[in-house]
Amino acid sequence: MRWVAAGAVLVLLGILLRWILKLGASRRPQLSLSTPLESARENIYGPVARELVAQSAILGISLNEALEERAAGQIETAWRLVCLAVSEWNRLSEVLASVIDVMAKHAGGAQVAVPVPTILASRFRTRTMSDFVRIHELFNQLVFRSRLRFQLHLRLLREACKTLGAEFLRAYRRAEHTGHCPLELWEGVDNYFHDLDLLAKETLLTFRTLLICLPTSQLDALASEVRTAIRRGARSTVNAAP
Repeated sequence: MRWVAAGAVLVLLGILLRWILKLGASRRPQLSLSTPLESARENIYGPVARELVAQSAILGISLNEALEERAAGQIETAWRLVCLAVSEWNRLSEVLASVIDVMAKHAGGAQVAVPVPTILASRFRTRTMSDFVRIHELFNQLVFRSRLRFQLHLRLLREACKTLGAEFLRAYRRAEHTGHCPLELWEGVDNYFHDLDLLAKETLLTFRTLLICLPTSQLDALASEVRTAIRRGARSTVNAAP
């Protein structure tokens, strides 16, 4: 228990120092999360938003139909829909990871301090995600520089998507291997989807936040790389900045 007490003391010390010295406040100007996007940035953000929303909706529909078929006693049909949902899950996860990687590459070019969106552990339904985000909240209290906080935020999104996906796929493969879909998988489907959908929304909010802070000279490169990131599932086209 000594290390727990020592960790708590360190956290309290960090918060106290941050309050006294105001190290958390950036010397550069900082924008608000609600700052509207100009047209050049909206042309980049809009297609990415539509793509992520569309893929999340397809995944949600597949899982809902699976649950409805199971409730109707059509177990075989329900399982086929779960298999379809796994493909959609992988597709969405891949796009999210690619968009996060693009953000990490361009975050260093921000002209102003990037506001870091707050992710709350209480908003997640699965125990895995709640615990994962709660640990991040603890360490986040010890980071004062806005640039580093934003990088840690991106890392949280990337690792959270990977962790949640691994748990969902592990439950699916266990059922596939045994030929029996356990009750906990059916009961957890809705919670798994809720948390992935929440991560997609958080990723989209983070992308919008970064767009606000990037110089115009960097927009063409960002647009090109994001276009590549969503190419496999692209129902939209990202326009380069004029």
